[in-house]
Amino acid sequence: MTDALAWHKSTYSGVRDDCVEVADDTSTGIRLRDSKLTDSPVLTFSGSRWTAFVHHIAQP
Repeated sequence: MTDALAWHKSTYSGVRDDCVEVADDTSTGIRLRDSKLTDSPVLTFSGSRWTAFVHHIAQP
């Protein structure tokens, strides 16, 4: 199922592959995975949980 999603790598990763990828899965929510280990488990967030997560990690 995760292979059919449109994964987007963080712009902070540059040319390196040690970052995360995010996909919007309309059936379950926002998905997050390790860009190096694409077959590893995926975290899934609801829309409100994703917003809270992003807000929290963006704090100085």
